[in-house]
Amino acid sequence: MTFTITLGIIIITAIVSLTSFNNPKAINDLSMWPVMIDNRKQYYRFITSGFVHADFMHLFFNMFTLFFFGPLVERNLFPGPVLFIGFYLCALVVSGLPSYFKHRKDYNYMSIGASGAVSAVLFSYILMAPWNSIIVYFIKVPAIIYAVLYVIYSIYAGKRRMDNINHDAHLGGALFGVVASLALHPNLLPYFLDQLFHPVFDFGVL
Repeated sequence: MTFTITLGIIIITAIVSLTSFNNPKAINDLSMWPVMIDNRKQYYRFITSGFVHADFMHLFFNMFTLFFFGPLVERNLFPGPVLFIGFYLCALVVSGLPSYFKHRKDYNYMSIGASGAVSAVLFSYILMAPWNSIIVYFIKVPAIIYAVLYVIYSIYAGKRRMDNINHDAHLGGALFGVVASLALHPNLLPYFLDQLFHPVFDFGVL
């Protein structure tokens, strides 16, 4: 296996997360805690919160997604360690901003996980290959259709507060992934539109 920056991020995230599962102090110290950012200027929390997770399944799904799509985005859109690391860390910061502004006076609100940055990677990939299949619960779904459903559900669930998932971070990360990719590669937009209007469907069950 060729070592990539993506793999390095996965290894570091796994180590930090696994050692934090039964360590409430580590979670408190590293989480995206808006009150602490607002009152004590602990801005590092925007980034460190992306390296801790609530449990093994939370960690697994984020890193599993990053493992499959990260290397493709890294190689094709953000080549080089500085560029991809910068993209990933900026995605963590940007995806945390909506929660920060919404909850900076709420002492009880904390958020952890790399979902925002993973969403940025995933949506960058979708710009490159909108009709490629993404596996969702063993069902193959075209990436662009998944993206639409993902955004609709995140908006709906975020407004309804249906669960403890930070849907605002998902949306913020997805938007950042699209904007950053197009800013660095303006020719990606006409390519994406051309691909979009020439669909190749690949539905099915694994």
